[in-house]
Amino acid sequence: IPVFILAGLLVHCVFLVSIFDIYFSSPLVHGMTPQQTPLPPPAKRLVLFVADGLRADSLYELDNNGTPRAPYLRGILENNGSWGISHTRVPTESRPGHVALIAGFYEDVSAVAKGWKENPVEFDSVFNESKYTWSWGSPDILPMFAKGATGDHVYTFCYAAEIEDFGAEDAAKLDVWVFDHVKSFFNSSRSNQTLFSALNEEKVVLFLHLLGIDTNGHAHRPNSREYQENIKQVDEGVKEIASLIDNFYGNDGKTAFILTSDHGMTDWGSHGAGHPSETLTPLIVWGAGVNYPQKVTTQLFEDNFLKEWKLENLKRLDVNQADIAPLMASLIGVPFPLNSVGTLPLEYLNTSALFKAESMFTNAVQILEQFKVKMSQKKETTLSILFTPFKPLSASEQINMLKKIRLYIEQQKYDEAVSLCKTLINLALEGLSYYHTYDRLFLGLSIAVSFVGWTTYVILVIIKAHTNLTKTVPANKEKSTVLFYGFASAGMIIAFFLLIQACPWTYYIYCLLPVPVWYAVVKEIPVIQDLATNVLSLHIGQFIGFLLVCILGIEILVFSFFYRSALSVGLLVFAGWPVITQLWIQAKTKALIWTLLCVLLAIFPLMPVVGREPNIPLVIAAGLLTILISFFSLTSLCKNENKYRDNEDLKVYFYQMFSVALSTYVVGSTHNSLKMKQGLPVMNQIISWMTLVFSPVLLLLSPTFLFERLFSILLSLMSTYLLLSTGYEALFPLALFGLMFVWINMEQEALQHYGLSLKPKLAVFNFTCTVDITQFRQLHLDDVRRSFFFVFFIVTAFFGTGNIASINSFDPASVYCFLTVFSPFMMGGLLLLKVAIPFVLVSCAFEAVQVTTQLSSKSLFLIVLVISDIMALHFFFLVKDYGSWLDIGTSISHYVLVMSLTIFMMVMNGLAQLLTTQRLGLPRRNKHHSM
Repeated sequence: IPVFILAGLLVHCVFLVSIFDIYFSSPLVHGMTPQQTPLPPPAKRLVLFVADGLRADSLYELDNNGTPRAPYLRGILENNGSWGISHTRVPTESRPGHVALIAGFYEDVSAVAKGWKENPVEFDSVFNESKYTWSWGSPDILPMFAKGATGDHVYTFCYAAEIEDFGAEDAAKLDVWVFDHVKSFFNSSRSNQTLFSALNEEKVVLFLHLLGIDTNGHAHRPNSREYQENIKQVDEGVKEIASLIDNFYGNDGKTAFILTSDHGMTDWGSHGAGHPSETLTPLIVWGAGVNYPQKVTTQLFEDNFLKEWKLENLKRLDVNQADIAPLMASLIGVPFPLNSVGTLPLEYLNTSALFKAESMFTNAVQILEQFKVKMSQKKETTLSILFTPFKPLSASEQINMLKKIRLYIEQQKYDEAVSLCKTLINLALEGLSYYHTYDRLFLGLSIAVSFVGWTTYVILVIIKAHTNLTKTVPANKEKSTVLFYGFASAGMIIAFFLLIQACPWTYYIYCLLPVPVWYAVVKEIPVIQDLATNVLSLHIGQFIGFLLVCILGIEILVFSFFYRSALSVGLLVFAGWPVITQLWIQAKTKALIWTLLCVLLAIFPLMPVVGREPNIPLVIAAGLLTILISFFSLTSLCKNENKYRDNEDLKVYFYQMFSVALSTYVVGSTHNSLKMKQGLPVMNQIISWMTLVFSPVLLLLSPTFLFERLFSILLSLMSTYLLLSTGYEALFPLALFGLMFVWINMEQEALQHYGLSLKPKLAVFNFTCTVDITQFRQLHLDDVRRSFFFVFFIVTAFFGTGNIASINSFDPASVYCFLTVFSPFMMGGLLLLKVAIPFVLVSCAFEAVQVTTQLSSKSLFLIVLVISDIMALHFFFLVKDYGSWLDIGTSISHYVLVMSLTIFMMVMNGLAQLLTTQRLGLPRRNKHHSM
């Protein structure tokens, strides 16, 4: 069996990783020559202000009394500069946002997986191309642009990471730090000759990264007074810095200023997904070489923002976030970043028509360079007979277009030149995408074939080892040798084919995986023949009915990933299960409780996603309810005092109940303290971490009788879960556990109903009893339903309180009892723990069902594997890398979720066995009788 599990884990890890190779490999290419506009630039230096987490509407809209929130910037866009909205892409996080702004390309999803602070890929940026760049701000952002730079001309000044505290009095101090340091930097330069002459060079960039708005938004939400006050402070700071710089350079009119943001923020203070509040950011540009405000009478935009912001008569110039990098490059006359895919927004420039046409031409050649490198790379690794080039941009077509553009510029037909440049840029970007996805179909088919093969193999293993549908047939040696050599030679042909094309090593894994998988399937031909005979002898109507029910069940599960309400529908169907199968006749009370709990749990998926509006009283209510239920359970335990019980065991429950009460108090007092802006109390933090560490230990001290151990698991997990809750989700584990508890009882009734076994006494059932292997029974059709229930409950545990598949439903407020200083990996870890707790409850209940229904855990687990693999195959074909970025992000996370669910359930199975069977012995008087 370990061999099978290892093979399963390996195959699933390959399936999981494959999607990143097939859909999301890095789009960057290297080896292009830098392109620079041959004319003198309008500005000598550029000042870039990035107000992290600033929404477009928060900056542009007027206050209730009709005054602007940022008076200085409002004055700029009305009298001195150009403005618009910069559209960002998902993931709307700080790192990808800054890369798009400063390097001009959108980071692929794989960058997120490779860490936040370092450069997973080497890339060029406006900073790297400048003569000198000085930058001030957060240690999370600045170092990555300095690391990627060649030579040492990019200087960074960062504050300590500890200052980024969500629980702090006011995060605006982060921005004040930046403004103060810039002022003292310019003051000190007057007495430092080297610095003074460096500052007076051309092609200089000053970058101010302002994190206060983002931190205040996370801590207090964007509609709060803190967030809006912070915008006013930033406005003041920008005004001071702009006037300081103008004075320093003697108002020489050679400084360009840009103010924008890396991403926005939702109303509930998160970002990462594709909601307009996250993807619409402000852009205000003024100074040297920038157009003055253009008065217009009508503007056509689908949104109503212009009216709301009272800006209908000033021309709004929207750009994509990556277009800002070429704009900065052309303003100070540095080469465009090599990997930039942005198109220069000409309407922002106040320069000659010749300069605009030449800049546009440089932009087109720079993107065409990337296309050529990408094409030659693909050509080298593909057999010439199999290579299909990108038709619209053949070599002759490229030369033709470039000649035409040059001719237009020489004839001073600048508008024609610009429009042809734009056509060339669009074609080159299409071509880049074409070559980037060149091998996709071929790799996708390989993985799909492996998927189908693996699922078929698991079904055959179930039928062969765990049912009596097939006779054991002695293997035919000659046939199996022929088979082996046939498959081996097929594998060698595939490997040879890949070798000629110099394919990456991962391609060998994806293309050779179907060979052993299908070899294993074909070897089992006798089983398949037996099965066919058996199926044909069945009643055909019954068989089709069974298949339809299976398909419908799996489709509901797939559907629930997109619409949580599908889970409610499923739970309501479950509520009717005792009636449909007539189980209620033999167990009326249990059936009634089952139905009520199913209906109760069905309410959760209909609630809004958790974390939008914190509701601490509900968390406290959940804590009190847990303690109340514990009292009732304990009194009933004491009444049933029998020879199996030990008074010492009751102490463990009291400790656990005390722990739950303590957690309830900590949650209330922490959130009160943060509301009063007094930060996270140290005592509360210590209690929270101690609860996290010691609650599993207490659990292992409790008796291993079925209900007592499960009850102890609930108390233990609840004390941690309460600390991580901010709203109604604190009640979710209670409802889920109630249903799991009844499910164990109902499965007993089902066993009896189908006459599969006698009813064991659950009250005295002990997890540690070694189960006699000979007592394991063969699989019955009803076991497929059992496994389906488990998968359904696992998915409910996941999506019951929110669609975690979207990054932005993570709410940092959940971890405030443990820490408030920004630390992405620690916070991520705690949020994953919160997601895992309902999983553990379901896994432990399933473990109990397996043990009490006398099934080997392996056989039920294999059915679960088949169900989740069929779901994963659905999502494999639903993965997108086009369309709205929210769709892309969701489609990846769905596939990754189902694949990791499978791997996760293997781990959970082990964990559940550990939690239910292990017991730490305490020195005690020996009164214990074993069963």
